[in-house]
Amino acid sequence: MAFEWKERYMLGIEEVDKQHKKLFEIGARAYELTRLDNAYDRYDDIMEVLKELFDYAQYHFNYEETFMEKHNFEHLPEHTKAHNYFVAKVKSLLTREIDDEQEETLQEITDFLSQWVSTHIMFEDRKYTALFK
Repeated sequence: MAFEWKERYMLGIEEVDKQHKKLFEIGARAYELTRLDNAYDRYDDIMEVLKELFDYAQYHFNYEETFMEKHNFEHLPEHTKAHNYFVAKVKSLLTREIDDEQEETLQEITDFLSQWVSTHIMFEDRKYTALFK
């Protein structure tokens, strides 16, 4: 997956779509790093992407969860659990010794984000869209 934003990812909620686009941009940067020659040291770039992903995901998830809580969204506990899993996964990547496993780490990041987009954004986030309208 090349992390290209497409209309099918839109939820029709301007702020959330904007935030999801930002997550795609971060994913695209990780994907671009996978395309570099293996001789290139990507450690600093990988860590920068992971830190931005960690920080931005927390910001985005807080935005969603605050809104869901305000509107008594019935699936909030499950949604929060999924968000917590995402944050924990990125945190584990941040704390891992990746210097000798840069290619594998990048592949793991892009696979994880691709899976997240195809499941969480496409299905789970759609469950709360009625609250925003």
